[in-house]
Amino acid sequence: MSIVRMYKVIFLILTVCTLLAGCVSKEETTERMYQALENVAEAEKEFEEQQEPLVELEKQEKKIYNQIMALGLKKHVEIDQLADEALSIIDKRRDYLQNEITSINDSKTKFMQVEEIKNEIDDKEQMKKATELMEIMRNRYGVHNELTKEYKKALDIDEELYLMLKNESVPYEELENHVRNLNTIYQKVYDANEKFNSLTAQYNEKKLEFYEEAGLNLEKP
Repeated sequence: MSIVRMYKVIFLILTVCTLLAGCVSKEETTERMYQALENVAEAEKEFEEQQEPLVELEKQEKKIYNQIMALGLKKHVEIDQLADEALSIIDKRRDYLQNEITSINDSKTKFMQVEEIKNEIDDKEQMKKATELMEIMRNRYGVHNELTKEYKKALDIDEELYLMLKNESVPYEELENHVRNLNTIYQKVYDANEKFNSLTAQYNEKKLEFYEEAGLNLEKP
């Protein structure tokens, strides 16, 4: 083989190797991005597991509150017992909320890896989808902070309400004002929860769009 021909063969091999390395690198970035996003989803499984029992506890407490209101404020012994039950439920709600917060914090930690990998993406469309995805998730985390802040306030005011109900001499007007304040806080909780759910839906949709743009073509759940 002549030296010129040999150099041409070597150049061709090096070119092919470079192209293959680039393809492998892109594939590795896509796979790592996919795995990082799935790690985020895995971290939020505990968060999801808190929702059903938390809603059930809220229903139980609401039922107790209605029972107390139906009794009026004269049957103090029964009211006192029901108030204690409600206070116990509030403690359980706090535990579930803390588990939820811990899960979301774990999700935030995992999502930092997604942001690191995103910077390695070369494809413009994939980069666009990934950037949009991360913006939605940052907003979602922010709304969750707002949601938990208001929910904690609601729990504190709930607790104060049942302690007031255990007090035979509490003025009715004071109770009325307290309930009005509680309703205002729960409206804020409801609004924040609606926004959080909307952002969660947007995030899941955008994640599927990224997967499709990256060639993963996963089916929608």
